[in-house]
This record gives sequence, structure tokens and C-alpha cells, in this order.
Amino acid sequence: MEFFGYLALICIGIVLSLLGGGGSLLSVPILVYLFSLDIVTASSYSLFIVGTTSLVGALLRQKEQQADLRCGMIFSASSVVAIFATRKWIIPSIPEEVMLVNMVITKRALILGVFAILLITASLMILLRRTMHSTDKGKQRLKILLPVSFTTGMLVGFVGVGGGFLIVPSLTVFARLPFKIAVGTTLLVIGFSSLIGFVGDVMNYPIDWLFLIMITGLATAGMLLGTIYTPKIPIRYLRLSFGWIMLITAVLILIKELMHQFTLTL
Repeated sequence: MEFFGYLALICIGIVLSLLGGGGSLLSVPILVYLFSLDIVTASSYSLFIVGTTSLVGALLRQKEQQADLRCGMIFSASSVVAIFATRKWIIPSIPEEVMLVNMVITKRALILGVFAILLITASLMILLRRTMHSTDKGKQRLKILLPVSFTTGMLVGFVGVGGGFLIVPSLTVFARLPFKIAVGTTLLVIGFSSLIGFVGDVMNYPIDWLFLIMITGLATAGMLLGTIYTPKIPIRYLRLSFGWIMLITAVLILIKELMHQFTLTL
């Protein structure tokens, strides 16, 4: 299974390069189900993998002037605070078993359940939205990005995702950036915010640095491949395909975790 996990990690970098998001939506289930990591460790490693890979992609995009540093720094300002606080204090404070609606569920089921809901939301945003191009040429509403970025940061910190599927639409709608510029800017935001969140984990949990650097290298290789082939792939078809992959992944996670939860209650 680990062999398929290594191949999937390369795909993470490719997806990040092409869409500016979605890499961590794949990395968490890959680390949990293919590498058998616990959910907290998987979400922690996901932050480092996606953060490092995204920064590499952002640097490549910046060289081609396909990233808006001003918007990126504004969005990062509040999201990094939310992510760090969530990983440093909120995640460690969640007990291994949580009472929810008169039912006891495990910490793993809670985090993966929220994760699956985010996957479904992201997939529907992609599948139901015909275009992600900004057609409004009006004044940028950058102040609205602060509360949006803080909320995104909380979600990123809780489930260990990069949040690109929320950041790209936010930058196209509120900052009114063209899609390609929004993707490059999103990579910058994901890079900073994810790595800051990972710092919170370093203070709380042991890290297998050799393994983490190795799998991060594979994802970074995927990012470089994606950068080379981005101009050759129609973004519309790729986005729709990825939307279906996320939706199917979410359904499988929910089914697996429901079965796991049911087994524990027997």
C-alpha cells in the first residue's frame, strides 16, 4: 500500500500546481489509509508537506508574475494566527472520546468527519461552479478577506488541510484576481499558513523528520511536474475531474469511519 502512497504524494504536488489547492484534501487520507498514521500525525505532516510544496510553487509563479504578494500577505495575516492557535491549543485539548448528540465518537472520527464534510463542500463548489474566473472589474474589497481568512485558518488548523479550495474562490470574488493570479497567490498563503500551523505541532508531538522530508520531496517533485505541464492541460476538465475525485473520497471516508465507529460500539 505504501507504494501507491508514494505515487499519490507526487499527484498531490501536481494538483497543487494546477489548481492552487486540494493537495491536503488528498494528503490526509493518503497518510491515514495508505501509511497507517494516526489522524493527528497525518494532519500535522500534511501541513508540512503542503506548506513546503506550496511555497515552491509560489516562488515559481512569482517568477512568472502570477502571484499577488499584497493580497497574499493580507490573507495570511489572520489565517496564520488562527492555524497556530488551533494546532497549539485546540487540537491537543480534544479528548480521545467526545460526546456528540447522545453518542460517543472518537477523536479520529470527529476530525475525519469534519474533513469529509469539507471535501463534499469543496467538491460541490467545483462541480456546480461553471467558472472560477472573476468577471467583476470593480474595486478590490480586501478588508473582507480578514474574517474570511481567519475562518479558513480555523478549518486548516483543525483538519490539517491547506484550505486552497476556499482561498481561490475568496481571492477571485473578494480580491477580484484573475484565476491564474489567484492560484499563485493561494500557493503563497497556503505555504505560510500551513508551515506556521506545523510549528504548533512541533511543540506538541514527536516528528519523524527523515520520513517527512522524503515524502515532502515526492510532493515537491509533483509540483515541478505540474508547473511544466500546466499550460498544456485544459483547467476546466481537470477541475471537474478533481471535483468528482474529492466527492468520491469523502463518501468513502464517511463509510469507512461509520463502519469503524460501529465496530467500536459492538
